[in-house]
Amino acid sequence: MASAELAATYAALILADDGIEITSDKILALTSAADVELEPIWASLLAKALEGKNVKDLLSNVGAGGAGPAAAAAPSAAAGGAAAAEAPKEEEKKEEKEESDDDMGFGLFD
Repeated sequence: MASAELAATYAALILADDGIEITSDKILALTSAADVELEPIWASLLAKALEGKNVKDLLSNVGAGGAGPAAAAAPSAAAGGAAAAEAPKEEEKKEEKEESDDDMGFGLFD
């Protein structure tokens, strides 16, 4: 990354950390205070990309990958070993259903 891109990103992080709305004017103000030349278009693009998003939540969920698996993993981890023991049983039931579909007396190439 170029130093101007990093400076814009750090400016957005500073604004989010202080609880200040992220706007292109504020990003430009912070980057100019750091003696970094940033074209206004990049500041406005970054501000629009982060508009309406909680940057702190984005940072805390960097490794989550997606809402579905993370949401499913969180309750089982919080519930402890009992929930973890129930999960393999559910998977075994699903596997049995899949196996019963395969044994219908005929095959695709018969």
